[in-house]
Amino acid sequence: MGGRTVTGRTASYALSEKLTVAEVCAELKISRSTFYDWRAKRRGPRCITLPNGSLRVRRVDLDRWLGSREDLA
Repeated sequence: MGGRTVTGRTASYALSEKLTVAEVCAELKISRSTFYDWRAKRRGPRCITLPNGSLRVRRVDLDRWLGSREDLA
């Protein structure tokens, strides 16, 4: 075991968590169309395309993407 607990899960699990498009949209408070628009323009977070065509976003990639958009002002 040995991992730090994050809401009942180990930290390593939380970092490797894969989010659905719906979960990402809910977290960012954006519509699905906005997510897909950003994706088409290559402005959104990195995605994994599953064999069935659905998308997942790694938690670590979403956090990294958000961090790169922080305003330093």
